[in-house]
Amino acid sequence: MNQETTTDNSVDFPAPGDRLAPAHPSAETLALLKRRRSTPAIGLSEPGPSAQEVEDLIAIAARVPDHGKLAPWRFVIFEGEARTSFGAILSKIFAARNPEASADQIEFERARFERAPLVIAVISSVLEKHPIPVWEQEMSAGAACQNMLIGASAMGYGAQWLTEWYAFDPDVKDMMGLRSGERIAGFIYVGTAKDHPVERKRPQPHIGRWKG
Repeated sequence: MNQETTTDNSVDFPAPGDRLAPAHPSAETLALLKRRRSTPAIGLSEPGPSAQEVEDLIAIAARVPDHGKLAPWRFVIFEGEARTSFGAILSKIFAARNPEASADQIEFERARFERAPLVIAVISSVLEKHPIPVWEQEMSAGAACQNMLIGASAMGYGAQWLTEWYAFDPDVKDMMGLRSGERIAGFIYVGTAKDHPVERKRPQPHIGRWKG
């Protein structure tokens, strides 16, 4: 765990059939949600989460609303040398797609996954012919991404949810083994923040009240 934090990880995940509290009043959680801010991937560095923290982070990501109990998502972890080897493939695909690209641009693509010590791809894996609407299944994958961001922050790490061009490239999808009905919901970059991110201007939510 990040040396600067004192997060209490003593609470275990529940077992099937356990009775759970219907609510968890927590001023600390409300403060986190009010002030949560993504840390740009370029602003992340070592150390990253430990093996146990990665395991917990994925378990936290999976604790999302899931109509029909379909688990319509899966996760692909990139750590260590895997980031470099994946970047090499990205740079080759990018160069083939952009023959006019400069050497610096190709090198940037090669080093994309080296911006953070941990990158987790969240794959939306829907059942297309199922009573549960595809849209609901896809939203569950988006909720998994958000849970992962919040979990990383609570563990003391910075994180950013990105897609970028390679989330939509068919060759990248083939190389990652995506099947029919699967799309990349996002790549979650996680690491220790080099500096405090600056709050951005946020639009006011549009709110209406139903009056019948």
